[in-house]
Amino acid sequence: MRIPKIPLVARILIGFIAGTVFGLALSECCSKETAGTVLRYLSPFGTVLVAMLKTVVYPIIFFSLICGAASLPLRKSGRVGGAVLLWYTATSLFATLLGVALAVLMNPRLSGADTLAAGHLADVKASAGAATSATFTDFLTGLFQNPFAALANGQFLPIILFAIAFGLAARSILDSTGEDSETADTVRTLLKALDGAQRVSFKLIGWVIHYFPIGVFALAATNFATNGTLLFGPYLQITCCVVLGVLVMILIVYPLSIALACRENPFRILYRLRSAILTAFVTRSSAATLPVSFLAIDELGVDRTLSSFSLPMGATVNMDGVCVHLPVFVILAANLFGHDLTFLQITALCLSILFASIGAGGIPGGSVFLLFMVLENMGLTPDQVAVVVALALGINPILDMFETCCNVTGDNVCTYIVAHKSGLIHVQ
Repeated sequence: MRIPKIPLVARILIGFIAGTVFGLALSECCSKETAGTVLRYLSPFGTVLVAMLKTVVYPIIFFSLICGAASLPLRKSGRVGGAVLLWYTATSLFATLLGVALAVLMNPRLSGADTLAAGHLADVKASAGAATSATFTDFLTGLFQNPFAALANGQFLPIILFAIAFGLAARSILDSTGEDSETADTVRTLLKALDGAQRVSFKLIGWVIHYFPIGVFALAATNFATNGTLLFGPYLQITCCVVLGVLVMILIVYPLSIALACRENPFRILYRLRSAILTAFVTRSSAATLPVSFLAIDELGVDRTLSSFSLPMGATVNMDGVCVHLPVFVILAANLFGHDLTFLQITALCLSILFASIGAGGIPGGSVFLLFMVLENMGLTPDQVAVVVALALGINPILDMFETCCNVTGDNVCTYIVAHKSGLIHVQ
């Protein structure tokens, strides 16, 4: 008898639910000594998952940003391409600010988690004090470092800025030299090699993802055994916060943009984009939704010369849902470890989320990889980051559906608005 293959998302959810039940059983039915013994053998399986994720996050962001920036046809795209990139940047920035505002308003916290935070509180207060004493000049100079040292030390902002600048410089050389020049051939060869490295990195992710059910089971069991039913509260708050932010983007921000820019009924446009939006919700991948997005935007009469540039670019760099999602876990981490965020830190976090969202890569669960970056930029220790990532992994498959739905809606709405303003819509 052939055993039916269970989808990965279902296996992750099963692992999370099973880990939750097992952890609650340890918390409620076993003595502290027994639970501690079990967790001592179980928790390393979750720690390994976090370690594997940290192994692949650096090359993924580095290679994705270089290839994404180098793919921008700066001279060829001209004003239209600039309008697309400006839209993506503006909506991602707005989504980040919206995510921060909702997170601060709803203030997710893990009440009663003194035991969880106590072991790290001194370290994080020291980090917070050091960050507070840092000047704006220190922040700016810290953005520009030896890229290899930044990669080795896990300093994300310098990595991001160097990767974007490197990719744009490569694109500039290609646009300014002849197609048959030796310099252009050399740069294209380099970019092909980097693209190959990016594909290899994505393959590594594919392997790591297959370990997710085991790691999520261990992480969920450890967290719920440690904190019991206290985790249900923050999970509900996080879900409500992210879903509310996504709904605000899809039902208010995007429709308002269409109404103001195109003077049309925005919900008629969104309705005609429904196939792409629903596909994104189900697949949890902006890249996998691209064929459906092309069909939906073609039905609206958008010229393919624009959509062939804006939609793939949006699948790579436009991650509004991620920008809504990440601030929620930042505020949760700040509450969990007693971290008082200063205005400078919040500004730096907004910028890091904005730039890091470009490196999400359009893959399912891409926001989990970026969570490492924003949490480490807070000054949290690796152990603290692991705690918050463990919390995020349990609920990420659910949140990721809403995030991707928001991302793809933004890609298509942007394409339609720019086409409308640029006269690139064919009358049907």
